[in-house]
Amino acid sequence: MFAIVEIAGLQYKVEQDQKLFVNRLKGDKGGKVSFDKVLLTVNGSTSIGAPAVSGITVDAEILDHVKADKVIIFKKKRRKGYEKKNGHRQSLTQIQITGITGFEKKETKNAEPKAKKEAAATEEAPAAKKTTNKSDSETAE
Repeated sequence: MFAIVEIAGLQYKVEQDQKLFVNRLKGDKGGKVSFDKVLLTVNGSTSIGAPAVSGITVDAEILDHVKADKVIIFKKKRRKGYEKKNGHRQSLTQIQITGITGFEKKETKNAEPKAKKEAAATEEAPAAKKTTNKSDSETAE
């Protein structure tokens, strides 16, 4: 079971008990956050949102606020004597996914229409076969 969720403007594939680094989130260390913009879920069957799957949320716990490794930006124009060195460290939040909730409601909603579609398909299939058999017998005479 996994989900693709949008967190702080970026999309992540998340699973239960997974730890990951995301852009800085508001909240204290040990706090709980939930994300409701779930784009895709897979739990036996695939649910694709347009743009998001309704009723599904991803719950997470904030483990720590950290900084990433330093990124060096170096600009140079050759033969001009221009050199500029700059850098930065990105602010990140480490989170742990505690659960993906809302599947129980989605399964019951999807199960009823699927059963109706299957019943309708089985009723239509024999009728189609009967008509083809009649046309075959008529052409044989």
